[in-house]
Amino acid sequence: MGAKRDYYEVLGVPRGASSEEIKRAFRRLARQYHPDVNKSPDAEATFKEINEAYEVLSDEQKRLAYDRFGHAGVNGVGGGPGPFDPFAGFGFGDILDSFETIFSTMAGTSTRRRPQRGADLRYTLTLTFEEAVFGVEKEIEVPRLEGCPVCRGTGAEPGTQPVRCPRCGGSGEVRQRGPFFNMIVMAPCEQCQGEGVINAIPCHECQGQGRIRVTRRLTIKVPAGVEENSQIRLSGEGEAGMRGGPRGDLYIGLRIKPHPHFRRQGNDLIYELPINIAQAALGAEVIVPTIDGQEEVVRIQAGTQSGRTYTLRGKGVPHLRGNGRGDQIVVVRVVVPTKLTERQRKLLEELAETLGTEVGGGKRGVFDWINDALGG
Repeated sequence: MGAKRDYYEVLGVPRGASSEEIKRAFRRLARQYHPDVNKSPDAEATFKEINEAYEVLSDEQKRLAYDRFGHAGVNGVGGGPGPFDPFAGFGFGDILDSFETIFSTMAGTSTRRRPQRGADLRYTLTLTFEEAVFGVEKEIEVPRLEGCPVCRGTGAEPGTQPVRCPRCGGSGEVRQRGPFFNMIVMAPCEQCQGEGVINAIPCHECQGQGRIRVTRRLTIKVPAGVEENSQIRLSGEGEAGMRGGPRGDLYIGLRIKPHPHFRRQGNDLIYELPINIAQAALGAEVIVPTIDGQEEVVRIQAGTQSGRTYTLRGKGVPHLRGNGRGDQIVVVRVVVPTKLTERQRKLLEELAETLGTEVGGGKRGVFDWINDALGG
């Protein structure tokens, strides 16, 4: 077997090439010589040579050793990773300090390739007051990550297979020296993100990510009676998981616009009814609107004071869980006029005189006796 070629020559990059330039060169050559793509007899050997060169030059420490000592500085690279020796380079005290880290890492390694659940998503939906009371169907658009339809989530170009990560040798982890007592700890490989494999030829659609961002249109059924800050959970409508993992969920947070006339109190609706002093004193029949868009007649009793309530049964908010509706509470507000005609003033003065109340230019004015009459 002939002497090994220079790794920089294999990748076609100068010795001062940056990490990004080395990565681009590897991607280009791997795409050209990958055995799944190139069917020439020497394609597999060339691909292994490219992979070996990248394994060294993409690792800062290995590259430094190679630059100083050549192939002798990285003996064993390319011949396949040897058996894992957790105590290589350790003293006996280091071994004792590192037991817990080593075995806990080994226990966790077996789970790194498991499917991962996708992320949950949140969406804020704004409703009108009436929509919250009676329920509504809404169409929304949700951007989310979905499995790539071209590579089916693998991240590899169709027809190719992922290859073993050159940095970690397929373990998904690299050994690093810890900050205390020369402890050696295991950390996820940055190059393959702990996967143990990389896509030498990334999928052209998702750029090797295995997922793409799309916008989906969904129909949301909002039940009658929902309240401000409540939320609706749509199971499985979140983002797609990694490695075939289940989807996350979508949470719809509800915001409700205020109504110009009604406000909500539990399942009851509060409506303030303004009446004048004559209606309050003599009584009247007043037409009141309801949230249904209809009208109801409220009979105001003579002598009604400001703040008195009247109840319209079953005209409130439907119960979210169960049958029936709340009530509409009509709150009376007696409105005192701020401007009077001469005749109105004269009539009020006559009324005040019959009530034995001073009005006009004295210390008490017309509004004082009105307040007296209304119990103010």
